[in-house]
Amino acid sequence: MTEQIPAPGTFRMDRRTALAATGVAATALTAVACSSYGNTEKASASTNGVKDKKQDGGTELAKTSEVPVGGGVIKGDTVITQATAGSFAGFSSTCTHLGCKVGEVSGGLIKCPCHGSNFNLDGSVAGGPAPRPLDARAVHVEGDSVVSG
Repeated sequence: MTEQIPAPGTFRMDRRTALAATGVAATALTAVACSSYGNTEKASASTNGVKDKKQDGGTELAKTSEVPVGGGVIKGDTVITQATAGSFAGFSSTCTHLGCKVGEVSGGLIKCPCHGSNFNLDGSVAGGPAPRPLDARAVHVEGDSVVSG
């Protein structure tokens, strides 16, 4: 019996080879996913105005002087507010309506530009279609810095 050679430009693979290739691809994807798991801290620390790690393991998000009393700032994926002097709070910058990023903190409100949701400085819904408050993020003051954690 003579083995047939496929015509140029065609590709044929038997079932055993296809299953083996699928297994190799799945293993490679798993290895890539696992190798990037522990590196997210380096990536987030070098972007969006977020600073280096502080002594207790948290990441410096902002200087306390950058966060106005009765207002706040957006640093990366975190909103930092200071409703009253010395009282800092952190929230996710993702709006709970449809996942847009909030755009500004002004007039005592955290404002989402997409559909008009507004949040109070404590993260609670002040108006608009947002169904729930912003997700809280742990922050604390360390020296003259607001730090995650």
